[in-house]
Amino acid sequence: MNEELKEEIPRIIGKYTSGKKGPLLFVSAGIHGNEPSGVKALERVFDELEKTRPEINGTFVGISGNKMALNENKRYIDEDLNRTWTTENIEAGGKDTHETKEMFEIIDILKKYPESNFTKRYFLDCHTTSSPSLPYISVQVVNDNDEWAHRFPTYIIRGFSDIITGDIDHYLSRTGMTGFVFEAGQHTDKSSVENHEGLIWLALKEAGDLDLERISTYPDCVNRFAEKNAPPQKTFEIIYRHGLDDDDIFEMQPGYENFQKIEKGELLAKQNGKEVKSEWNARIFMPLYQSQGNDGFFVVKEVEN
Repeated sequence: MNEELKEEIPRIIGKYTSGKKGPLLFVSAGIHGNEPSGVKALERVFDELEKTRPEINGTFVGISGNKMALNENKRYIDEDLNRTWTTENIEAGGKDTHETKEMFEIIDILKKYPESNFTKRYFLDCHTTSSPSLPYISVQVVNDNDEWAHRFPTYIIRGFSDIITGDIDHYLSRTGMTGFVFEAGQHTDKSSVENHEGLIWLALKEAGDLDLERISTYPDCVNRFAEKNAPPQKTFEIIYRHGLDDDDIFEMQPGYENFQKIEKGELLAKQNGKEVKSEWNARIFMPLYQSQGNDGFFVVKEVEN
């Protein structure tokens, strides 16, 4: 069992409503089992909501992602759950891996909250990174996702879901929901939980019209993210993905952090014994420092909002 979590977690971490008409805020955490930060943040938020009972518009639901992998502190069991949400997998309906079984369990929960029951449906998918990182939002530029993302005070990355297929935010956007992925920091950094909690509270304020002053932990629960940890809002776009095959031997050069500047010709990694050098004067994004994963690194550039 993952010692960082209070106990073996349920699929539905919590549900909260004041019974008022409004939007749905659907928050997923632990889609990767070695990323418990969002689960812990959701537990904190629901504990505080049950304690103070503030009014919100609509309904707030928080769910766990890869339950088995979370409890075993593994990224996944059979395959990456954040690559299974393809149109083909969902239409086929097959449950031949552990992750596809969990995917359909989550889809079944979503079916209980149809669009017709809400004024709008928002989602937030909570993640962390293997290497040290400033917190950032990853948004697919469809629906009104990008406009929604720019309501929050941190770095924003466009285009990740346009490069990587099968991730949950891509699926949720296809269903017409509005939202984004929030990467709160490094897997085991305590500030990652602070960042997830702070952004969840801000999402409740924006989506559900929550009066944050009704929360007993306010303003610290928000300010630890918005003022202490988050960088000033900037927008970046992905210009390159360095993908890996399952049998590749890949090793990043040590010391890279998200958004670190890189120069053309700079040695970034070694793959199957060959040097991988930068072709850009830009910034590195999501350098791989773990044994599992098919994304070696990305390259991003700053753009206008």
